Amino acid sequence: MARILLDLNNPFFQGNWFSLERTEALAVLATLRKLGQLEWEQLYRDKGLRWEAILSRKGPEGVRVCSLRISRKARAVAYRDGQFLRFLSIQADHDSAYQ
Repeated sequence: MARILLDLNNPFFQGNWFSLERTEALAVLATLRKLGQLEWEQLYRDKGLRWEAILSRKGPEGVRVCSLRISRKARAVAYRDGQFLRFLSIQADHDSAYQ
């Protein structure tokens, strides 16, 4: 099975990431490095990342979006598109990822 490919090009995601404090931004980078080494089944099972479907939201073209723990303080909203994990945003408050 192939590794996850990361799509970090969403301007909203980048704006969220670049506005984080340095230590938090570096924690996000560490998680992204980890994700780039995983296969999809490993992501789904990883208890630290906590990949969860967000039933109340839809992504582009109605795709199901999910959240994952990207740092101790924040969750990312993303969706799977083939081998790509496409990031949409970083939510500093864990609960806001589900709204």
